[in-house]
Amino acid sequence: MSASPAAPRRFAVVAAFAALYLIWGSTYLGIRFAIASIPPLLMAGTRFFLAGLIMYAIAGWQGTRKSSLREWRTAFVIGACLLLGGNGGVTIAEQWVPSGLASLLVATVPIYIALLAWLTGSAPRPRPLVLLGLAAGFAGVGILVGPALTTPPKGGSQHLGLGMLVLLLGSLIWSIGSLYSKRASNSASPFLSSAQTMLCGGALTAIVGLATGEGRAVDLRHVTALSLGAFVYLVLIGAIVGYTAYIWLLRHCDPAKVATYAYVNPIVAVLLGGFFASETLSLRTAVAALVIIGAVAVVITAQQTQGKAAPRALPMVAQTK
Repeated sequence: MSASPAAPRRFAVVAAFAALYLIWGSTYLGIRFAIASIPPLLMAGTRFFLAGLIMYAIAGWQGTRKSSLREWRTAFVIGACLLLGGNGGVTIAEQWVPSGLASLLVATVPIYIALLAWLTGSAPRPRPLVLLGLAAGFAGVGILVGPALTTPPKGGSQHLGLGMLVLLLGSLIWSIGSLYSKRASNSASPFLSSAQTMLCGGALTAIVGLATGEGRAVDLRHVTALSLGAFVYLVLIGAIVGYTAYIWLLRHCDPAKVATYAYVNPIVAVLLGGFFASETLSLRTAVAALVIIGAVAVVITAQQTQGKAAPRALPMVAQTK
């Protein structure tokens, strides 16, 4: 008896969601392992440039038309915001901030986007439920960041507070780039657009790494097998497979369901950090995690509901890890 034609579709959807949740949630731990023996900005820049080359080749193989100079300019700006400012900030900060904690601060991106979209006039005034979610999200950030800035860490990194500030600034820059991407001239092919962004952002990040002296710290003899394996994972699985799953899901599922990655990824990152990197989860961090993830869930759900009456109220932007 032949299988139902719907069965493969259900399996594909489940597999894509599993990839999105697990892969993008695991990239925070992957970054931590990769930068253990590879300078952070050079690692991030090379990672995205290689991923961009592969995706650009795939887009060409699919027969995608060539991009205009205007589309490359858009990719340059978005790459500077998302990959240099956003992901570069994550990579730098993870020298001092545990991967699970970093994922919680990055989870504030939907909150930033909702607030900036309102302030810039690209979205209507948030409903009371969204305002409550925004307030709760920033309260959760205060629970996490406040003690690190006011109390010297005991047994932890002396730069923990600085790392948290870098993460918050990087998330803000990412959000600005995300809003810009909705109005700018992008390639019609999402794969080509992503490839261009990775090429431009990866090159910019690597150049900044070289300009800040990271080139002098590169010694291939000291690159560990763990760092090299994590780097390959971030290129092939984190950037390419994860983003492909995201694009496929956007075309086949309700965007509100796809958006759940924003508050599932931190949970995955915290669990993986504790299991594989012995990262401890304090009571304060656990409380802040519940507040932030709950706030993000409220903001995304409320915005999607509002978007049915006013489409495009909140940009659905992939947070390429």
